Amino acid sequence: MTIRTMILPVSALVMIAIPLTAAAAHQSRHGSHEPILSQPIGGIENNFWFDYLSDIREAEHELKKDLKRATDDEDRRDAREEYRNEIADANKDYTKEMRERGYRVGRVTVGG
Repeated sequence: MTIRTMILPVSALVMIAIPLTAAAAHQSRHGSHEPILSQPIGGIENNFWFDYLSDIREAEHELKKDLKRATDDEDRRDAREEYRNEIADANKDYTKEMRERGYRVGRVTVGG
């Protein structure tokens, strides 16, 4: 038997290893979106992590505000689409910054 080592991008590792926050409950009520991180990558709390949290809070605030103002299904769809885009953008920006600081990949060893 051989042991294989796979190198995963940070985004894939994050989705495997880090649980979702309560904010990710929006998946059922507001459609599908990328997971929201509950812990910083590598356990490093830095400005990029706090910026990420701020971006998530702002996206949630904007979603609530937009849904309150929505007058029809199209407005609600637009609000949810904007929310999904904001979550994806926050994830992308945060993982990019951490990748640039050396948190590029995780290793998963499969074998027995």
